[in-house]
Amino acid sequence: MATGPHGVSIDTDERGVARLTLDRPERHNAFDGTLIGAIHAAVDRLTHDPAVRAIVVTGAGKSFCAGADLGHMQVMSTASEEANYTDALALAQMLAALDACSKPLVARVNGDAFGGGVGLIACCDIAVGLADARFALSEVRLGLVPATISPFVIAAIGARATRALALTGERFDGARAQSLGLLHEVAGDLPQLDATLERVLADLLQGGPQAQREVKSLVREVAGAPCDAALQRSTSHQLARLRLSQEARERMSAFLARRKRL
Repeated sequence: MATGPHGVSIDTDERGVARLTLDRPERHNAFDGTLIGAIHAAVDRLTHDPAVRAIVVTGAGKSFCAGADLGHMQVMSTASEEANYTDALALAQMLAALDACSKPLVARVNGDAFGGGVGLIACCDIAVGLADARFALSEVRLGLVPATISPFVIAAIGARATRALALTGERFDGARAQSLGLLHEVAGDLPQLDATLERVLADLLQGGPQAQREVKSLVREVAGAPCDAALQRSTSHQLARLRLSQEARERMSAFLARRKRL
């Protein structure tokens, strides 16, 4: 296990799969300023590492991420509005870095996720988790709102579901998280979770790295955009460019060669 920035650990295997672990188990991997900065630095590092093919985000111990550290929040309640703005902006920028990461991101939800932990899951491309994990957008019960995580949560589960969950602060389990679209698959225990994760990673590693980067760019461009002439030109240019890429040519040749052998 390699040591990353304080508060996280990073381990990259021979396949190029990096595991980014939130490593504050005694605090249920809750966010404070140090952990937020550590996650942001780790994501930047892994995004720019050419040896990394995919990133798995998980938590140490029994929890995935409990959201904001209540001790940190208590300290911030006596700070100035400007200090609180700076603190909130750091969280927003860390989540945006996750969302913009060009590598496939998989959340391995090994336990409960509340508040900002839900936002962390929503930033990942794929999320697998335990069926008995608990989730909540619980900020309203503390007199707060899920402000910085809202763009990512709304993109993941929709505006109406976000309103309902954020207004009530209710807890829900992995099965409901899957039905909402927050999780893609659920597992009954940790061995099943890791088996599911390995299947997802095996599928991801069969894809072309350049094509996967382009998929993420494509979705960001197309989501919510009108299917007008400008978008048609843009997507057609992207496909034409990729058809001529070395990666596409090599993979197409290999695919056709396999078909000939059948």
